[in-house]
Amino acid sequence: MDLSLIITTYNWKEALRRCIFSAIHQTLQPKEIIVADDGSEPETGEMIRKLKAGAPMPIIHSWHKDKGFRAALARNKAIAQATSDYIILVDQDMLLAHHFCEDHANAARPGFFIQGSRVLVDEALTKKLLAEKGPHPRFFDSGIQNRKNCLRSPILSRIFSGRSRNLKGIRTCNFSFWRNDAITVNGFNNSFVGWGREDSEFAARLLNSGIKRYNLRFRATAFHLHHPQLKKDELACNNATLGYTVANKLTWCDNGLDKYLDDTLPRGEK
Repeated sequence: MDLSLIITTYNWKEALRRCIFSAIHQTLQPKEIIVADDGSEPETGEMIRKLKAGAPMPIIHSWHKDKGFRAALARNKAIAQATSDYIILVDQDMLLAHHFCEDHANAARPGFFIQGSRVLVDEALTKKLLAEKGPHPRFFDSGIQNRKNCLRSPILSRIFSGRSRNLKGIRTCNFSFWRNDAITVNGFNNSFVGWGREDSEFAARLLNSGIKRYNLRFRATAFHLHHPQLKKDELACNNATLGYTVANKLTWCDNGLDKYLDDTLPRGEK
């Protein structure tokens, strides 16, 4: 199964390097890695160019100018460039366990999007992980929160994974979907500026269009590095946009993915 891995990033090249490194060393390697860069300084691009030279798959750097938190727009540009039918979204601060992509691919079903879970890593362990190129944290390591999420178990996954109709816990730091489903709802809403709810609003339109949510547990493990809380100055406005989508059962946003799709160009060449 071909899949494209999209990594959202902004000015944290040390975490991005570790995320890309974990993406390269997968049991099922992505066909391509697309870095959805929300306006990082040139140092990030230089680091990506160095990694591309030795990577076994293409690494595409999709960048736009820094005009505030515009993760929705960055993701849309990356989705438009994807050449695979299935897409996994993560953030720069996620370290992917070796079976991460394989687990998403095995769980993928037509008519569903997948919400994965995360293992929270504290500040001390985050500094250690960024300074080393060693293995991922293990179950008994210190510095691990919600420790049960470290477990990868097919039996527990079958028991605890399942469908959901609500938006609670939607996080695109561990999220996958079919590219055509994103096109059907016009992707993320570019109007979201500032942290918060752009991922939930995207998921709401998927649900409103009949695409079902599947919560994947005890597979597709990803370790979330510690970082300071982002500013939430626009959260009230973003909550209002999400509320409008939910109340009116919207399946489409006018300012979305279609602005970056061009059928005259092959995918991956935009």
